[in-house]
Amino acid sequence: MSKMTASRMFSGFIAVLWVAFSPLSVSGLEKTYTNSLGMTFVLLSPGTFTMGSPPSEPFRGNSEIQHQVTISKLFYMQATEVTVKQWQSIMGKRMLTFQKNLDNMPVTRVSWYDCMKFIQKLNRLGQGTYRLPTEAEWEYAARAGTSTAYSWGDTIDCDKAMYANNSLKDNKCQRYIKSKGLQIDQPAPGKSYAPNPWGLYDMPGNVWEWCRDRYGAYKKSPVTDPTGPESGSMRIRRGGSWFKYGHYCRSANRNYGNPATRYRTTGFRLVREFP
Repeated sequence: MSKMTASRMFSGFIAVLWVAFSPLSVSGLEKTYTNSLGMTFVLLSPGTFTMGSPPSEPFRGNSEIQHQVTISKLFYMQATEVTVKQWQSIMGKRMLTFQKNLDNMPVTRVSWYDCMKFIQKLNRLGQGTYRLPTEAEWEYAARAGTSTAYSWGDTIDCDKAMYANNSLKDNKCQRYIKSKGLQIDQPAPGKSYAPNPWGLYDMPGNVWEWCRDRYGAYKKSPVTDPTGPESGSMRIRRGGSWFKYGHYCRSANRNYGNPATRYRTTGFRLVREFP
């Protein structure tokens, strides 16, 4: 076999792999993974998407500049937010003095630094390499192949996600929330609402989620696997929460926080790196 023929065969093989690995078409690979803590992850494949929002999108923030982003590697995204039970399995109960021991509730009042400690201990179990998602990975997963304001369309209703569940700030959804048998003035247990098209729950609403990146301006040019600015004091939070308005749940909406602060509205979910 000539070197040229071998090169063409290799190029063809790579092309077939790229087509096979279009989002959620991962034939022959384990599409979900569940570790010993009961944390389930969904396999997402490489792809290119438009990050940010168009100028016409209602409630758009000035920092949501649209730009092309390529996610170049397979990765597992946790299907739900990290729960109280999962947190306690690694960290014990002493760090959750403000929270009831409800196994399926998303853990909150954890700082970005607390999340780093959890990840370090989880990685020592030898069940894979875990980390927070980058902001780009988070939006890629939240959009799930869509380009609308939310993964289901351009408007939000109380039956789509947990938001506006605050008796003092915004109680718009509390009647619906009570009809579902859920508690007011707090988040919902995981999987209380339907997943997005890629099988991920509560990407919009329920609790804000810490991301790995520092907050900063987007690059306007196309980028591959961005990880945010190298300096800055604030860390990204994404997704909106039970506490306030539905437009905070938009896929492109950006927020940030002091990484040392333990917000009662903020938790996290993890990425498990593909081996």
